[in-house]
Amino acid sequence: MMKRIAICAGSFDPPTDGHINIIQRSLGIFDKVIVAVAVNMSKQPIFSPEDRAAMLKGIFQGNEHVEVDVFEGLLMDYARKRGVFTLLRGIRTMGDYEYESQMALANKTLEPKLETIYMFTEGKYAHLSSSIIKEIIAFGGEGKGMIHPIVERKLKEKLRT
Repeated sequence: MMKRIAICAGSFDPPTDGHINIIQRSLGIFDKVIVAVAVNMSKQPIFSPEDRAAMLKGIFQGNEHVEVDVFEGLLMDYARKRGVFTLLRGIRTMGDYEYESQMALANKTLEPKLETIYMFTEGKYAHLSSSIIKEIIAFGGEGKGMIHPIVERKLKEKLRT
């Protein structure tokens, strides 16, 4: 039997409850989701790719249907290397959709086998972004309902020292 596998790629700096929700809900559609932590040259991350992957591995520990990996370079090249041509992308806002549709078309041009599946974020997570969460934690706020306790602990260590 052929497995339905998707790649959910992103910077995950840090992973939010919105990211977790998309990945968990996608397991109702896919047999396996590869969470691919990107080394993003255009952003200044606060966590190394390995630290972000470690947080995600902790969050999904014991779930054999979620694999966490790190990649650098074009997502299309990573997908080819893995032999997986379905990309899963979360959408919070129309701005996300505009950006993601451009990326999907560029990826499809580079690799015609690639298909992008969009999943809308549940309303209670639509306001979450990694940058907002970093600011909340940096100024002494709490992350309950926005980030996993593993992520909150790591953010507090990093931003409140």
